[in-house]
Amino acid sequence: MNRLPGWLAEVPGEQPYPLAFATVSGAHLYGFPSVDSDVDLRGVHVLPVDEVAGLRHGPETLERAWTRDGVEMDLVTHDLGKFCRLLLGRNGYVLEQLLSPLVVTSSAVHEELVALAPECLTRHHAHHYLGFARTQWRLYLKTSELKPLLYTFRVLATGTHLMRTGELEADLTRLYAYGPAYLPELVALKSDAEHGRSPSVDGLEADVERMTAALEEARDASALPERATAERALHDLVVRARMGSGAAL
Repeated sequence: MNRLPGWLAEVPGEQPYPLAFATVSGAHLYGFPSVDSDVDLRGVHVLPVDEVAGLRHGPETLERAWTRDGVEMDLVTHDLGKFCRLLLGRNGYVLEQLLSPLVVTSSAVHEELVALAPECLTRHHAHHYLGFARTQWRLYLKTSELKPLLYTFRVLATGTHLMRTGELEADLTRLYAYGPAYLPELVALKSDAEHGRSPSVDGLEADVERMTAALEEARDASALPERATAERALHDLVVRARMGSGAAL
């Protein structure tokens, strides 16, 4: 994996609201960053009571893009309340951000969210991964770029692993067993350029169809529940974090 810049730890303190957490997402999390990959930071900010209880509401989502020392940066944070609603909405993106091992900043709120993550998992998270795979596959067919092809394989493998084990693993290099034998070669090629073209691969469409079918079968057989059970606990967490006005961060 490409080294992340040492100054990342400075970024949370530069934001307008306290961050419950910030983690690295994107290609660095997925196991196939390129030499020219940007750094995708994702996280949660906490709006104070006076920006949610009055007539003027603070920003539920903040986005910022900039370049530092030649590194392209992209930061997106959701307010804690919105993030918790997304968690309960069977959203695989936010689960991956929450559980990313590439932690830039953490807090007691972050630790509670991580502890509650298993109670947010359902078999219906498979729909997120199936839908994302379809989108990335169509993009690959249009562009022939390696990046959307790897994203296709990555989300299918992540979704299948989640349905079978109840564990979220976003790093494709840890999921090779779910895919075709040429995946390590494609990952190695991706390291040279973020938007390079994919080589010609025999049986590619059949492999994608096979992995899609495997995810559908894993969903149907999954022991994961139909519904999340963390709503009350997440509600209490949001209230406590608001009332603390960032003191727990």
